[in-house]
Amino acid sequence: MPQLNGFSEPLNSLDSVDYNPLDHLNAIFSHPSTLSSISQTSNALQSYQNDLDDEIADQLELQAASDVESVRRIQVAKAELADLFKRVESVRERALQTEQAITEMTAEIKRLDGTKRNLTWSMTALKRLQMLTTAYEQLRGLIKTRQYEECAQMVQAVIQLMAHFKSYRSIDQIATLSRNVAELQRELLEQVCEDFEITFAKGEVAQKRVMLLQACHVMDALGDEARHRLVNWYCNTQLREYRQIFRGNEEAGSLDNISRRYSWFNRMLRTYDMEHANIFPPHWRVNERLANTFCEGTREDYKGILQRSMRRNDGQPPDVNLLLSCLQETLDFEHSLEKRFATDSRSSVDTMSSGRDEKTHAFGQAISEAFEPYLSVWVESQDRHLSTLIPKYRLQPLRNPDEEFSSQLVIPSSTELFHSYRITFAQCAKLSTGDRLLELTKTFAKYLDQYGQQVLFYFLSEKSGPQGPSIEDTILIMNTADYCYTTVNQLEERIKARIDTEYRDSVDLQSQADAFMGIAGAAVRCLVRKVELDTEQCWREMRQIGWSKLDSVGDSSSYVADLLTRLRSCVGDILTRLPNTKPQYARAFCDNLVDAVATSFLNTLVASRPISEVGAEQLLLDAYTLKKGLSDLGALPTNTTTSTTKDSSATSPTTTTTPSTPSPAFVKRVATTMAKLDPLLKTLQVRAAPPEGLVQAYLIHLRDASEPNFRKLLDLKGVHRRADQTHLAELFNAHKASPAHAGLAPSNPLLASLSLGGAGAGGGGNSSSGGAGGPGAAGGNSSSGSGGSVGLGLLTAPQSLSMHPLGSGSTPILGAGAPKFDAATLGSALLSAARDGVDRLGSPALGGSSEASRTASPPQGAGVDGGAGGGQGTSTPANLNENLKSIGKFFRRDVGAFGRFGGGKSGD
Repeated sequence: MPQLNGFSEPLNSLDSVDYNPLDHLNAIFSHPSTLSSISQTSNALQSYQNDLDDEIADQLELQAASDVESVRRIQVAKAELADLFKRVESVRERALQTEQAITEMTAEIKRLDGTKRNLTWSMTALKRLQMLTTAYEQLRGLIKTRQYEECAQMVQAVIQLMAHFKSYRSIDQIATLSRNVAELQRELLEQVCEDFEITFAKGEVAQKRVMLLQACHVMDALGDEARHRLVNWYCNTQLREYRQIFRGNEEAGSLDNISRRYSWFNRMLRTYDMEHANIFPPHWRVNERLANTFCEGTREDYKGILQRSMRRNDGQPPDVNLLLSCLQETLDFEHSLEKRFATDSRSSVDTMSSGRDEKTHAFGQAISEAFEPYLSVWVESQDRHLSTLIPKYRLQPLRNPDEEFSSQLVIPSSTELFHSYRITFAQCAKLSTGDRLLELTKTFAKYLDQYGQQVLFYFLSEKSGPQGPSIEDTILIMNTADYCYTTVNQLEERIKARIDTEYRDSVDLQSQADAFMGIAGAAVRCLVRKVELDTEQCWREMRQIGWSKLDSVGDSSSYVADLLTRLRSCVGDILTRLPNTKPQYARAFCDNLVDAVATSFLNTLVASRPISEVGAEQLLLDAYTLKKGLSDLGALPTNTTTSTTKDSSATSPTTTTTPSTPSPAFVKRVATTMAKLDPLLKTLQVRAAPPEGLVQAYLIHLRDASEPNFRKLLDLKGVHRRADQTHLAELFNAHKASPAHAGLAPSNPLLASLSLGGAGAGGGGNSSSGGAGGPGAAGGNSSSGSGGSVGLGLLTAPQSLSMHPLGSGSTPILGAGAPKFDAATLGSALLSAARDGVDRLGSPALGGSSEASRTASPPQGAGVDGGAGGGQGTSTPANLNENLKSIGKFFRRDVGAFGRFGGGKSGD
């Protein structure tokens, strides 16, 4: 492009895609002095435009010339393509002509090929027909001369050749020949059977053994039906005498002579082995078929005999001992057959291995199946036998008088019972693994329930007399219940492993196991009762202190030292006797004891009201001392069983006591339980004047929004004037409604559980009738006064359903006005505790915390009836057993949470 106003190159080329003429003009005329060159610029642009027009015209001329050449080339290509199509068509026509010529040339060859093929088939058919005819004639001659070895081969050849002419049976000659061959096969079959019959009838088996063996080969060639006929004939012939003897003679066919049947057949098998085994081919398994036929016939005979026996006995089954004897002999016989005929590999080429015959090889219940409908007689006999054991076990002592106590000892009757179960189960598993074993399992469950109720619980609650069983007897009962629990679970597993699959889900002995665990829990509670009775005097001494008249706080009260001394003595005596292999029971005992002591302390406090501020401070000090003393109970010695060698050939177990340290879990349990009393005691330390101070202390320490509970506190402090109580209650309601106390609990469980009747005993010199919450609360000996408490004894229903507030594993509350405890009622109270529907003897922790219950003790299945005669006489064994199961479920659930108590390790 020419220069424009001195610029040889424009800022933006004219042929640029984003060309902007304004920018270009501004660049050319950037100064007013450049306007004089407008004409020059215009001429330059015009000249450039003319050059572009010339260039475009030249390009158009070139393009026009190029289009003409393209059209010419296309026309030439079309002409060449048309010529190519003509050539292809010509080639196709020549190919058709060639194919037609080849077809005409090979037509004769195809006809000759078809003729050759047909001729070959015809020659083959004629040759086979000739061979068939020749074989047929030869077979007829061989049959007449009884040359069975050659006959067997010839029969196979005839059958194979005849198979080729199945499609030619429309031809008369072939149809006639086919009928002749079939007739010849029937003739041969009848002849072989006749030879067998004559030979066996004349007793010439040994002389004609070779001929009979060759005849069996002929039967093999004739097919399965011929072989089955001969084997069935042989079995029926050999068993004809057996049927005549044992079916035709009622005496010989009776159950008394069942052994003669098996002896006869064993002789028959020996005869077969010595004389007939070499006649029949081994793969026929004639001896097994003979045994199966014998078993089928004998089974039907037994069914008829048993039915006739029941008709003669007016529907009563035969003698159970005879029935069991016959069944045992039958099982032994079946086992001998299984052992004789069992092989690792059944012949895969045996043509008898049809679905029907395969069933005959199993002799497991081939005959004993006839007895199964009558096995209920045997189960009933076991029921009667077991029913005689329970009364005998009730009369037996827990242990022999000359036998020394051992912490691992169990009641001998329990091992005897399970030994009887083991033998009976083994017998039944041999007889039946179906519904009869399930029926026996239900019988086992029935007498497990009776053993738990009528033996173990009987010794624990009734037979022991007014004072209850001794410590050693209680531990013996606990060990036995634990042993029964473990063994029942093992028995259930073994039964499930042997019983048929369809009955497996129906086997359930868990309710019986739970009942035994409930008895173990009741035994633990009975041990706690022993300690409660021993410490009753200490709580009486506490109640006699004038808590409203104390003027100063000194050391811990005298009753605390006496109480801890008694606890160490009694608890140590019990812990040294508990089994060291079951530490959960020691932990359960100590946990229950801690709850009992805490509850007794609270009961006695309630019975000793009113409590002054100084008295409350002294009680808080006593509670701290008790907590420290209870924590040290875990350090008491426990027994350890070791083996000592008396001489070079014998060792004997020796029980020693070893010191231990309390586990952190137990120390925490004690601290948690006793700490639940602190809020109440701290609140009692606050004076009633000014009243706002008492109200604020109540809301801070007890955090309770219940007015009835607040009035209970006033009663404990001795604020009895109605005007004072009303004024304090109004202040309480006003303060609890303030936003500062918005998070108060609706009711404090500790105060809610308190049952306050009439006025407490007041100052010192309280008599034993001063309050119902005295020692009776802890030791089961509540006084006859009108005071209320949260006692530890078990009540009659429905009061027994109310739980005390001092921690899980404790007992229900003792209601106000309960009569004084009488030791003579201890045994009956233990039984009534379970009978009266105490389905959960553990309780929520003081203050409603569920965390404390994680280490809950086993439930107490034993306690003292708070009411006279309550819960006795009207309960049924079923209700008792259900309550024991509930106790056992609770005990089994929580016992896994118990760490090892009293051991050297403190990991729990």
